[in-house]
Amino acid sequence: MPDQTDRPAPLEALAAGVAAAVHGVDLDDGIGSLVGAAIAALGATSAMVSLQDPDRPDPELTLTIGLDEAAQQAAVAAVADPDHPLTVAARDRVETRAGATIALPLIAARSGIEETLGALAVTFADEAAAAAADPTYLRLLADIASLTVDRARLASTVAERSEWFERLAHTDPLTGLANLRTISRVLELELARAGRQGGEVSVALFDIDDFGATNAEAGRDAGDDVLRSVASVLAGSVRLVDTVARYGADEFLLVAPGSAGAMVAQRVLDGVAELASIGGRTVSVTAGVARFPADGTDADSVIEAAKVALERARGVARGTVETTEAG
Repeated sequence: MPDQTDRPAPLEALAAGVAAAVHGVDLDDGIGSLVGAAIAALGATSAMVSLQDPDRPDPELTLTIGLDEAAQQAAVAAVADPDHPLTVAARDRVETRAGATIALPLIAARSGIEETLGALAVTFADEAAAAAADPTYLRLLADIASLTVDRARLASTVAERSEWFERLAHTDPLTGLANLRTISRVLELELARAGRQGGEVSVALFDIDDFGATNAEAGRDAGDDVLRSVASVLAGSVRLVDTVARYGADEFLLVAPGSAGAMVAQRVLDGVAELASIGGRTVSVTAGVARFPADGTDADSVIEAAKVALERARGVARGTVETTEAG
Protein backbone atom coordinates (compact mmCIF):
# COMPACT_ATOMS: atom_id res chain seq x y z
CA MET A 1 0.00 0.00 0.00
CA PRO A 2 1.39 3.45 -0.85
CA ASP A 3 2.71 5.61 1.98
CA GLN A 4 -0.13 7.72 3.39
CA THR A 5 2.00 10.86 3.08
CA ASP A 6 2.45 10.24 -0.65
CA ARG A 7 -1.26 10.18 -1.39
CA PRO A 8 -2.94 13.17 -3.02
CA ALA A 9 -5.86 14.67 -1.11
CA PRO A 10 -9.00 12.76 -2.16
CA LEU A 11 -11.01 15.75 -3.33
CA GLU A 12 -8.03 17.30 -5.11
CA ALA A 13 -7.33 14.00 -6.84
CA LEU A 14 -10.98 13.70 -7.89
CA ALA A 15 -11.04 17.31 -9.10
CA ALA A 16 -7.93 16.72 -11.20
CA GLY A 17 -9.50 13.58 -12.61
CA VAL A 18 -12.74 15.38 -13.41
CA ALA A 19 -10.83 18.14 -15.21
CA ALA A 20 -9.01 15.52 -17.29
CA ALA A 21 -12.29 13.77 -18.03
CA VAL A 22 -14.00 17.00 -19.10
CA HIS A 23 -11.13 18.33 -21.17
CA GLY A 24 -9.61 15.00 -22.27
CA VAL A 25 -8.99 14.31 -25.93
CA ASP A 26 -10.83 10.98 -25.85
CA LEU A 27 -12.63 8.59 -23.53
CA ASP A 28 -9.56 6.50 -22.70
CA ASP A 29 -7.57 9.54 -21.59
CA GLY A 30 -10.45 10.98 -19.62
CA ILE A 31 -11.54 7.87 -17.76
CA GLY A 32 -7.93 6.79 -17.23
CA SER A 33 -6.97 10.11 -15.63
CA LEU A 34 -10.09 10.12 -13.47
CA VAL A 35 -9.75 6.59 -12.15
CA GLY A 36 -5.97 6.81 -11.83
CA ALA A 37 -6.16 9.93 -9.67
CA ALA A 38 -8.93 8.48 -7.52
CA ILE A 39 -7.28 5.15 -6.73
CA ALA A 40 -4.06 6.96 -5.88
CA ALA A 41 -6.01 9.00 -3.32
CA LEU A 42 -7.71 5.87 -1.98
CA GLY A 43 -4.45 3.99 -1.67
CA ALA A 44 -5.79 1.19 -3.87
CA THR A 45 -3.43 -1.11 -5.74
CA SER A 46 -5.32 -1.40 -9.05
CA ALA A 47 -8.54 -0.70 -10.89
CA MET A 48 -10.46 -2.06 -13.87
CA VAL A 49 -13.24 -0.62 -15.98
CA SER A 50 -15.53 -2.64 -18.23
CA LEU A 51 -17.84 -0.93 -20.72
CA GLN A 52 -20.94 -2.17 -22.45
CA ASP A 53 -20.86 -1.67 -26.21
CA PRO A 54 -24.43 -1.14 -27.49
CA ASP A 55 -23.61 -3.38 -30.46
CA ARG A 56 -22.27 -6.29 -28.39
CA PRO A 57 -24.03 -8.51 -25.86
CA ASP A 58 -21.35 -8.58 -23.13
CA PRO A 59 -19.25 -5.87 -21.46
CA GLU A 60 -15.58 -5.70 -22.41
CA LEU A 61 -12.62 -4.92 -20.20
CA THR A 62 -11.66 -1.46 -21.41
CA LEU A 63 -9.17 -0.08 -18.88
CA THR A 64 -6.76 -1.46 -16.29
CA ILE A 65 -4.58 0.56 -13.94
CA GLY A 66 -1.84 -0.88 -11.74
CA LEU A 67 -1.65 -4.24 -13.54
CA ASP A 68 1.33 -5.58 -15.44
CA GLU A 69 0.92 -7.30 -18.80
CA ALA A 70 0.48 -10.78 -17.33
CA ALA A 71 -2.07 -9.53 -14.82
CA GLN A 72 -3.96 -7.72 -17.58
CA GLN A 73 -4.24 -10.92 -19.60
CA ALA A 74 -5.42 -12.78 -16.52
CA ALA A 75 -7.99 -10.05 -15.87
CA VAL A 76 -9.44 -10.38 -19.36
CA ALA A 77 -10.05 -14.07 -18.73
CA ALA A 78 -11.29 -13.47 -15.16
CA VAL A 79 -14.00 -10.96 -16.05
CA ALA A 80 -15.49 -13.49 -18.45
CA ASP A 81 -16.57 -15.40 -15.33
CA PRO A 82 -20.23 -14.51 -14.64
CA ASP A 83 -19.42 -14.44 -10.91
CA HIS A 84 -16.56 -11.95 -11.18
CA PRO A 85 -17.46 -8.81 -9.17
CA LEU A 86 -16.99 -6.54 -12.21
CA THR A 87 -19.41 -8.70 -14.20
CA VAL A 88 -21.91 -8.98 -11.37
CA ALA A 89 -21.91 -5.22 -10.74
CA ALA A 90 -22.66 -4.47 -14.39
CA ARG A 91 -25.26 -7.20 -14.78
CA ASP A 92 -27.15 -6.72 -11.52
CA ARG A 93 -26.54 -2.96 -11.12
CA VAL A 94 -25.38 -3.38 -7.53
CA GLU A 95 -22.20 -2.71 -5.58
CA THR A 96 -20.35 -6.00 -5.32
CA ARG A 97 -17.56 -6.92 -2.89
CA ALA A 98 -15.25 -9.94 -3.14
CA GLY A 99 -12.19 -10.05 -0.93
CA ALA A 100 -10.17 -6.89 -1.42
CA THR A 101 -12.11 -5.85 -4.55
CA ILE A 102 -15.08 -3.47 -4.66
CA ALA A 103 -17.04 -3.17 -7.91
CA LEU A 104 -19.69 -0.57 -8.70
CA PRO A 105 -22.00 -0.30 -11.71
CA LEU A 106 -21.68 2.60 -14.13
CA ILE A 107 -25.20 3.85 -14.84
CA ALA A 108 -26.49 6.81 -16.82
CA ALA A 109 -30.07 8.05 -16.77
CA ARG A 110 -31.76 9.99 -19.52
CA SER A 111 -35.45 10.91 -19.63
CA GLY A 112 -36.05 8.70 -16.62
CA ILE A 113 -34.56 5.62 -18.28
CA GLU A 114 -31.43 4.09 -16.77
CA GLU A 115 -28.80 2.49 -18.97
CA THR A 116 -25.94 0.35 -17.75
CA LEU A 117 -22.68 1.54 -19.25
CA GLY A 118 -20.39 -0.97 -17.54
CA ALA A 119 -18.70 -1.28 -14.17
CA LEU A 120 -15.70 -0.05 -12.18
CA ALA A 121 -13.71 -2.32 -9.86
CA VAL A 122 -11.14 -1.08 -7.34
CA THR A 123 -8.77 -3.53 -5.62
CA PHE A 124 -6.94 -2.82 -2.37
CA ALA A 125 -3.95 -4.43 -0.71
CA ASP A 126 -6.16 -6.49 1.61
CA GLU A 127 -9.74 -6.85 2.82
CA ALA A 128 -9.16 -4.51 5.76
CA ALA A 129 -8.11 -1.70 3.42
CA ALA A 130 -11.14 -2.36 1.23
CA ALA A 131 -13.45 -2.26 4.26
CA ALA A 132 -11.94 1.07 5.32
CA ALA A 133 -12.49 2.73 1.93
CA ASP A 134 -14.98 5.59 1.97
CA PRO A 135 -18.15 4.24 0.28
CA THR A 136 -19.41 7.75 -0.52
CA TYR A 137 -16.16 8.55 -2.32
CA LEU A 138 -16.38 5.30 -4.29
CA ARG A 139 -19.97 6.00 -5.37
CA LEU A 140 -18.99 9.53 -6.36
CA LEU A 141 -16.14 8.12 -8.42
CA ALA A 142 -18.53 5.69 -10.16
CA ASP A 143 -21.03 8.47 -10.87
CA ILE A 144 -18.40 10.76 -12.38
CA ALA A 145 -16.99 7.86 -14.41
CA SER A 146 -20.53 7.18 -15.69
CA LEU A 147 -20.91 10.83 -16.64
CA THR A 148 -17.56 10.75 -18.44
CA VAL A 149 -18.50 7.67 -20.47
CA ASP A 150 -21.97 8.99 -21.27
CA ARG A 151 -20.57 12.35 -22.34
CA ALA A 152 -18.02 10.72 -24.63
CA ARG A 153 -20.67 8.54 -26.24
CA LEU A 154 -22.98 11.50 -26.74
CA ALA A 155 -20.15 13.40 -28.43
CA SER A 156 -19.48 10.39 -30.66
CA THR A 157 -23.17 10.18 -31.60
CA VAL A 158 -23.25 13.87 -32.46
CA ALA A 159 -20.11 13.49 -34.60
CA GLU A 160 -21.55 10.47 -36.42
CA ARG A 161 -24.83 12.27 -37.06
CA SER A 162 -22.99 15.32 -38.33
CA GLU A 163 -20.96 13.10 -40.67
CA TRP A 164 -24.16 11.42 -41.85
CA PHE A 165 -25.78 14.78 -42.64
CA GLU A 166 -22.58 15.86 -44.41
CA ARG A 167 -22.67 12.74 -46.58
CA LEU A 168 -26.37 13.26 -47.19
CA ALA A 169 -25.71 16.79 -48.41
CA HIS A 170 -23.21 15.53 -51.00
CA THR A 171 -24.60 12.17 -52.14
CA ASP A 172 -27.64 10.83 -53.91
CA PRO A 173 -29.57 8.73 -51.37
CA LEU A 174 -30.69 6.07 -53.85
CA THR A 175 -27.40 5.33 -55.61
CA GLY A 176 -24.80 6.53 -53.11
CA LEU A 177 -23.03 8.50 -55.84
CA ALA A 178 -22.29 12.20 -55.66
CA ASN A 179 -25.28 14.45 -56.22
CA LEU A 180 -25.72 17.34 -58.66
CA ARG A 181 -24.49 19.92 -56.15
CA THR A 182 -21.26 18.01 -55.55
CA ILE A 183 -20.47 17.18 -59.17
CA SER A 184 -21.07 20.80 -60.16
CA ARG A 185 -18.49 21.94 -57.63
CA VAL A 186 -16.03 19.23 -58.70
CA LEU A 187 -16.40 20.21 -62.34
CA GLU A 188 -15.77 23.88 -61.57
CA LEU A 189 -12.61 23.02 -59.62
CA GLU A 190 -11.30 20.65 -62.29
CA LEU A 191 -11.89 23.19 -65.06
CA ALA A 192 -10.10 25.89 -63.05
CA ARG A 193 -7.15 23.56 -62.41
CA ALA A 194 -6.96 22.49 -66.06
CA GLY A 195 -7.17 26.13 -67.14
CA ARG A 196 -4.22 27.07 -64.95
CA GLN A 197 -2.13 24.10 -66.03
CA GLY A 198 -3.10 24.02 -69.68
CA GLY A 199 -4.68 20.58 -69.28
CA GLU A 200 -7.90 18.90 -70.35
CA VAL A 201 -11.03 17.63 -68.60
CA SER A 202 -13.39 15.05 -70.03
CA VAL A 203 -17.11 15.11 -69.26
CA ALA A 204 -19.31 12.12 -70.07
CA LEU A 205 -23.09 12.09 -69.83
CA PHE A 206 -24.77 8.67 -69.50
CA ASP A 207 -28.45 8.03 -70.15
CA ILE A 208 -30.22 4.76 -69.27
CA ASP A 209 -31.95 3.44 -72.37
CA ASP A 210 -35.75 3.06 -72.19
CA PHE A 211 -35.81 3.81 -68.48
CA GLY A 212 -39.35 5.15 -68.68
CA ALA A 213 -40.53 1.91 -70.25
CA THR A 214 -38.88 -0.10 -67.45
CA ASN A 215 -40.74 1.94 -64.83
CA ALA A 216 -44.01 1.60 -66.71
CA GLU A 217 -43.79 -2.12 -67.41
CA ALA A 218 -41.83 -3.50 -64.46
CA GLY A 219 -42.62 -0.93 -61.78
CA ARG A 220 -40.75 1.71 -59.82
CA ASP A 221 -38.90 -0.86 -57.71
CA ALA A 222 -37.38 -2.36 -60.84
CA GLY A 223 -36.47 1.13 -62.01
CA ASP A 224 -34.68 1.78 -58.71
CA ASP A 225 -32.82 -1.53 -59.11
CA VAL A 226 -31.68 -0.42 -62.55
CA LEU A 227 -30.40 2.90 -61.18
CA ARG A 228 -28.51 1.20 -58.37
CA SER A 229 -27.02 -1.41 -60.71
CA VAL A 230 -25.81 1.17 -63.21
CA ALA A 231 -24.44 3.31 -60.38
CA SER A 232 -22.51 0.30 -59.07
CA VAL A 233 -20.93 -0.27 -62.49
CA LEU A 234 -20.03 3.41 -62.75
CA ALA A 235 -18.42 3.45 -59.31
CA GLY A 236 -16.40 0.33 -60.13
CA SER A 237 -15.34 1.39 -63.62
CA VAL A 238 -14.01 4.91 -63.15
CA ARG A 239 -10.49 5.84 -62.06
CA LEU A 240 -9.55 7.14 -58.63
CA VAL A 241 -9.16 10.65 -60.05
CA ASP A 242 -12.63 10.60 -61.62
CA THR A 243 -15.91 11.68 -60.05
CA VAL A 244 -19.28 10.29 -61.03
CA ALA A 245 -22.69 11.52 -59.95
CA ARG A 246 -26.38 11.05 -60.53
CA TYR A 247 -27.22 13.97 -62.78
CA GLY A 248 -30.94 13.53 -63.42
CA ALA A 249 -33.74 11.00 -63.07
CA ASP A 250 -31.98 8.47 -65.31
CA GLU A 251 -28.74 10.29 -66.17
CA PHE A 252 -25.25 10.16 -64.71
CA LEU A 253 -22.35 12.54 -65.18
CA LEU A 254 -18.66 11.68 -65.18
CA VAL A 255 -15.90 14.26 -64.65
CA ALA A 256 -12.56 12.78 -65.68
CA PRO A 257 -9.36 14.87 -65.58
CA GLY A 258 -7.39 14.48 -68.81
CA SER A 259 -8.49 13.22 -72.21
CA ALA A 260 -9.43 9.64 -71.32
CA GLY A 261 -13.16 10.29 -70.95
CA ALA A 262 -14.18 8.24 -73.98
CA MET A 263 -12.11 5.27 -72.82
CA VAL A 264 -13.62 5.38 -69.32
CA ALA A 265 -17.11 5.78 -70.78
CA GLN A 266 -16.65 2.71 -72.97
CA ARG A 267 -15.52 0.73 -69.93
CA VAL A 268 -18.75 1.75 -68.19
CA LEU A 269 -20.86 0.69 -71.16
CA ASP A 270 -19.10 -2.67 -71.28
CA GLY A 271 -19.76 -3.20 -67.58
CA VAL A 272 -23.43 -2.30 -67.89
CA ALA A 273 -23.77 -4.68 -70.84
CA GLU A 274 -22.81 -7.54 -68.51
CA LEU A 275 -25.62 -6.80 -66.05
CA ALA A 276 -28.40 -9.35 -65.74
CA SER A 277 -31.82 -8.29 -66.97
CA ILE A 278 -33.98 -6.48 -64.43
CA GLY A 279 -37.75 -6.74 -64.51
CA GLY A 280 -37.41 -8.85 -67.63
CA ARG A 281 -35.64 -6.06 -69.49
CA THR A 282 -32.04 -5.73 -70.67
CA VAL A 283 -30.13 -2.86 -69.13
CA SER A 284 -28.01 -0.59 -71.32
CA VAL A 285 -26.79 2.99 -71.30
CA THR A 286 -25.82 5.42 -74.04
CA ALA A 287 -23.14 8.06 -73.52
CA GLY A 288 -21.84 11.30 -74.94
CA VAL A 289 -18.38 12.69 -74.19
CA ALA A 290 -17.04 16.23 -74.46
CA ARG A 291 -13.71 17.80 -73.51
CA PHE A 292 -12.53 21.05 -72.05
CA PRO A 293 -11.31 23.31 -73.60
CA ALA A 294 -11.93 21.90 -77.09
CA ASP A 295 -15.71 21.65 -76.67
CA GLY A 296 -16.36 24.45 -74.20
CA THR A 297 -14.64 26.96 -71.96
CA ASP A 298 -16.89 26.64 -68.92
CA ALA A 299 -19.00 24.02 -67.14
CA ASP A 300 -22.27 24.82 -68.90
CA SER A 301 -20.81 24.75 -72.39
CA VAL A 302 -18.91 21.50 -71.82
CA ILE A 303 -22.00 19.77 -70.43
CA GLU A 304 -24.06 21.08 -73.33
CA ALA A 305 -21.47 19.65 -75.74
CA ALA A 306 -21.73 16.28 -73.93
CA LYS A 307 -25.52 16.40 -74.40
CA VAL A 308 -25.03 16.98 -78.13
CA ALA A 309 -22.66 14.01 -78.28
CA LEU A 310 -25.24 11.93 -76.38
CA GLU A 311 -27.89 12.77 -78.97
CA ARG A 312 -25.46 11.69 -81.71
CA ALA A 313 -24.95 8.37 -79.90
CA ARG A 314 -28.70 7.85 -79.67
CA GLY A 315 -28.91 8.41 -83.40
CA VAL A 316 -26.33 5.65 -83.95
CA ALA A 317 -27.57 2.92 -81.61
CA ARG A 318 -28.45 2.37 -77.99
CA GLY A 319 -25.59 1.23 -75.82
CA THR A 320 -22.96 3.25 -77.70
CA VAL A 321 -20.69 6.17 -76.84
CA GLU A 322 -19.98 9.17 -79.08
CA THR A 323 -17.72 12.19 -78.75
CA THR A 324 -18.27 15.66 -80.13
CA GLU A 325 -17.07 16.55 -83.59
CA ALA A 326 -14.21 18.48 -82.04
CA GLY A 327 -13.38 15.50 -79.82
